[in-house]
Amino acid sequence: MEHLSINDQPPPPPFPQGPGQPGPGMPPPGLLGGGRPPQPQQLPAQMFTTAAQLLDLTDKKLMVALRDGRKLTGILRSWDQFANLVLQQTKERIFVPPGTQSPAQTRGLYADVDRGIFVVRGENVLLMGEIDLDRDDDPPPGYDLADLELVQTLAKQKKAEEKAKEKRKIKKLSTIGFEGENVGEALL
Repeated sequence: MEHLSINDQPPPPPFPQGPGQPGPGMPPPGLLGGGRPPQPQQLPAQMFTTAAQLLDLTDKKLMVALRDGRKLTGILRSWDQFANLVLQQTKERIFVPPGTQSPAQTRGLYADVDRGIFVVRGENVLLMGEIDLDRDDDPPPGYDLADLELVQTLAKQKKAEEKAKEKRKIKKLSTIGFEGENVGEALL
């Protein structure tokens, strides 16, 4: 980058000046009427930071991770300026990490729940991406398909254990003077 100061000379005009020539910044006479007007600049799709990026994903199969931890897959059919989404043929995928059922368990379990048409509020979307249709039917690496009821039961147990662990942690921290984001909640 150039380092300029206030004492530097101004840059030369873009078009040469001479007797009978237009003033600074004016194009030569041959370009006034005969030249094409400049075309408006097109921004690449990566430059959009709003819900307009969803235009490229419309009618494609997506995976959407929500703030509450749920993972959804479905076809994006509609969206609005707030990035609220309408997904069709939606499935919620429930994961149980390895070691939940028994310490010797080396692979996790997963199951899919059909949800049909699903409306997602935009502020709840944590992550979203297009699914590779060639690999769509493959199980996630390190996970095996299991019975839905078993996976739901194990997931509820895991969630209850994590909640109890978090409560113990908050209680312990509060005894030494820390107050976290859960101030005001009753600690049981």
